[in-house]
Amino acid sequence: MAPLRHRATESVLLFDFDGTLSGLVDDPGAAAPATGVPDLLGRLAAAYRRVGVLSGRPVSFLAQHLPPTVALSGLYGLESRIDGVDHAHPDAARWRPIVAEAVVAAGVAAGPDGEAAGVLVEAKDLSITLHVRTRPELQAAAEALAARLAQQSGLVVRAAKMSVELHPPIEADKGSALELMVGEAAGVLFAGDDVGDLPALDALARFGPEVVTLAVVVDGPELPDAVRSRAQLLLPDQGAIIDLLEALQV
Repeated sequence: MAPLRHRATESVLLFDFDGTLSGLVDDPGAAAPATGVPDLLGRLAAAYRRVGVLSGRPVSFLAQHLPPTVALSGLYGLESRIDGVDHAHPDAARWRPIVAEAVVAAGVAAGPDGEAAGVLVEAKDLSITLHVRTRPELQAAAEALAARLAQQSGLVVRAAKMSVELHPPIEADKGSALELMVGEAAGVLFAGDDVGDLPALDALARFGPEVVTLAVVVDGPELPDAVRSRAQLLLPDQGAIIDLLEALQV
C-alpha cells in the first residue's frame, strides 16, 4: 500500500459495499457501513485522486450512508454519481417496467402458496435479488425461479452470496465501473468479497505495469474460491476494513 499512499493524489481507492464496508445482514434494508467507515472514507477522499464505492445497490441507497465526496457506482455500473453528477446507462430506462413486472411475479412466487415460498425478494429498481440467507435450503427454488423469470422477461441471472440476481442484459458490471472511476490514475486499489466483484478484480489485471494495482479481498465463511484466488491482500474478516482504511491515511 505504500506506493498508493505516497502517490495519493494520483491514486484511486474503490470498495464494494455489502460484505466489505458493511457487514452481511439478514435484512438487506438494514445494511449500513461499519462504525467509523464514512468518516474514514471522507478523510481519504480529501487526500486521494478519487475514493469510490462499486455496488449492486442503487446509488440512492449508497448516498444515504456515505459522504458526498465519495464517488458512487450502483446497480453494477448501470448508474453512477461522480463529482456530484448523476449518470445512467443509456439502455437502462427501457428495462425499468420489465424489471417491475418481474418483481411482481417474483413476489407471487415467493408468497405463501408460491413455488419459492420463503425466498426474500429485494427490488432494486433495475435489478432483483432473491435472498436465501435465512433459508439456505431454498437455494434451488430461488435458482429455479430466477431461471423462469429470466426466460419470461429477457433478464439475465447472476449468482451471488446466498442469493440469485436478475439484471438487464446490458454490458455493464463492476469492471466497467472500475475503469470509469480510474480514468488516467497511476494507482488503484479495489476491495471486495463476492462473485459480483470478480469483473472489478479482473479489470485490475488488465492495467499495464505503469499503473500500481492492489486487489484486496475480505475473507469469510462464504468467500467464493474464485474471489479468494484473486487476492493480493486477504483481510481476515470484514472487521479488518477499518484497519485497511486507517493504513491508507496519508
